[in-house]
Amino acid sequence: MDMKGITRLERVLDPLEYAVTAVLTFMIWYSFTEPSETREETKVAAAGVAEERRGAQADQPNSLADALKVIQSRKLVDLTHSFSPTSPVWGGFGQAAMSAAADPTTHRPYTIEKDGFRATFYSMVGQYGTHVDPPAHFSDGGLTMDQIPLDQMILPLVVFDMTPMLKSDSNHAFSVADVRAWEKVHGEVPAGSFVALRTDMSKDFERNPERFKRSPFPAWSLAAIKFLYEERKVTATGHESLDTDTTSAMESETWILQHNHYQIEVMANLDQVPATGAVIVVTWPKVENGLGFPARAFAILP
Repeated sequence: MDMKGITRLERVLDPLEYAVTAVLTFMIWYSFTEPSETREETKVAAAGVAEERRGAQADQPNSLADALKVIQSRKLVDLTHSFSPTSPVWGGFGQAAMSAAADPTTHRPYTIEKDGFRATFYSMVGQYGTHVDPPAHFSDGGLTMDQIPLDQMILPLVVFDMTPMLKSDSNHAFSVADVRAWEKVHGEVPAGSFVALRTDMSKDFERNPERFKRSPFPAWSLAAIKFLYEERKVTATGHESLDTDTTSAMESETWILQHNHYQIEVMANLDQVPATGAVIVVTWPKVENGLGFPARAFAILP
């Protein structure tokens, strides 16, 4: 076929079809007219480029399946307490009640033997056990549980270990100076991270509930909270205690929630997580206009 054939094709094909056909026709024509040596060199060069691309792709994870393999190869740490009707809770809320769900007409509890299933009826405040405080908990116009973006539920995790400080001050309020001292060792707190405060109070959650509810207790200072959100641009914070502040003034908690950030309270097992390098996954039921609820959080270790 000679190149004049292309002109004849133009009369019967639309512009796009013509362009594609012209290129293909030229390639066929060139393959028959090009010297065999040149064609061989072209094939070798093309094979080399393809091999380079395959090698580059092999060096990088390029799919969610690859990412999942990495995650599954890492240790996971549960940052969540199991809770029951006897779990510690703020005195202003009272204990949870849990009973067998019953038929609303007969009031007979459902059983596996008679009904093939069973269920539990829960009566409790949202701020129970390890839980999320959405901004709307303290702010009329703040985000509710169902409005918190999904991309804020998986974040780089930073852990401040303040347990050495508690030997001399059992109710220490973590300060800006403490943050800066931590950064001298571990580097600047990354923007967009979740920062958790380790106090080891969580060890008393089950073994000594009354001590867990003590006040005062080690927690955040307002200055440190402001510094982390305003200067370091963190996304969220969490702690092991029932409240954010060392006192009943709730200044830090009020500031966090009224600035449209969420927090996680009553966290567990922070002693099993490194200062940097881990990732936190935290989520909760999507209650419409919800003001708080038990959460499930875990860390993916580096």
